[in-house]
Amino acid sequence: MTVIEILNLKCGGCANTIKKGINTIEGINEVSIDLNTSEVTIDTTDEFVIQLVKEKLSSMGYPEIGDANTVLHKAKSFVSCATGRMTSEA
Repeated sequence: MTVIEILNLKCGGCANTIKKGINTIEGINEVSIDLNTSEVTIDTTDEFVIQLVKEKLSSMGYPEIGDANTVLHKAKSFVSCATGRMTSEA
C-alpha cells in the first residue's frame, strides 16, 4: 500500500472523481480516500505506477502536498468536485 497526501480534496464528490480516475490506471485494483486527512491510498508499491497516479491526481486538480498548487489545479479540482457530486447523486 502507498499513501499520497493531496491538496484541494473537499468532499465525497472529489473522492468519487479521484477513484474513477485512478481506477483507470493499469496496476491499480483498490483505491481508498480519507476526506479528513486528504490521503489517497493505493494498493501498489510500484514506483512507476505511483508516479502515474500522482500525475493523474495533478491533472485532475489534486496535486500531492509539496507540489505546486496553481490556480489551474484549483479550478480543475472545482470542476472534478462538481462532476463527482453530479454522478454520485444520479
